[in-house]
Amino acid sequence: MTLMWKEINEQPEVLERCIKENAGTISALSEEIKKRGISWACMAARGTSLNAAIYGKYALEVLTGIPAGVAAPSVLTVYGKKPRYKDCLVIGVSQSGMAGDVLEVLREAKGQGALTVAITNSTSSPMASEAMYHLWCAAGEEKSVPATKTYTAQMMLLAQLAAELAGSREEKERLSAVPGVAAKVLADTEAVEKAADTYKDMRECVVLARGFCYPVARETALKIQETSYVRALAFSASQFKHGPVALVEKGTPAIALVPEGPTSGEMKDLLDRLNRLGADILAFTNDRDAAGKARRSVMVPESESELAAPFYIAPKIQMFACQLTLKKGLCPDTPRELSKVTVTR
Repeated sequence: MTLMWKEINEQPEVLERCIKENAGTISALSEEIKKRGISWACMAARGTSLNAAIYGKYALEVLTGIPAGVAAPSVLTVYGKKPRYKDCLVIGVSQSGMAGDVLEVLREAKGQGALTVAITNSTSSPMASEAMYHLWCAAGEEKSVPATKTYTAQMMLLAQLAAELAGSREEKERLSAVPGVAAKVLADTEAVEKAADTYKDMRECVVLARGFCYPVARETALKIQETSYVRALAFSASQFKHGPVALVEKGTPAIALVPEGPTSGEMKDLLDRLNRLGADILAFTNDRDAAGKARRSVMVPESESELAAPFYIAPKIQMFACQLTLKKGLCPDTPRELSKVTVTR
């Protein structure tokens, strides 16, 4: 068993622990956000953590109406300029808590009087120490280079914060049910293994989604890139129509993430178009109609909210990436040219 596969399967326990350990902090943070009358948020992150932050953007905007943007840390670290963070909620997201450029964003924002939050997997990290509030992934050590359990933990913390701010009892209950459902998701490996076998020879692909699953599409492409060295490109379904669809030729592998909900109609229309173009579609979905439009599909549990759907699709994606790597005769734990902590400026 690879470390990556082992850590993928730890996610139900990690998510349950993550929810429990941060409940009090999230409640206090939510109260301070309301007390300050904060009306916008800015998130800083890199790599997998950036994909979690983009999910957080959707969660905050959809559930609370608070506009959320993604920082460009180089504005500070390379160009030497100081964006105005006052009266903003600034969230830094990093698995290790050692991302130097993200730390600089938190430090500058705190100096301007902004409310700062760090989401990390280390309580003693520089980011955890710098921020006014720390949300802990509680994932245990992640030894495999590709992030898996820390990614879903980061998403869970952002989702919990959005649900708490929104005062949505329904969403909080749905999120509380995620660990139990995720355990069932991970117990079913057959469809993932068959999909990996089908696509083991692919050298390129596009990954498509919209809404809450768009950041999961980005993470899917990243996982396939870093473990299998496949040229994987992720697009929002809406953006894909504005030019990148021209990439599709007969036989082009297209991975589609299609949860039931507000985005499923557009995604199924796109699947029809991809079929007309002769694409080779692999769907990760809980929509039977969408599954019927794909060459191969991996089914995930139904979800009453798109907020929760990524927690069921992401582990399947991780399993697929891990199995794809193994079928290519590679090791997913130690991808070439990569290390667990990447320092950027």
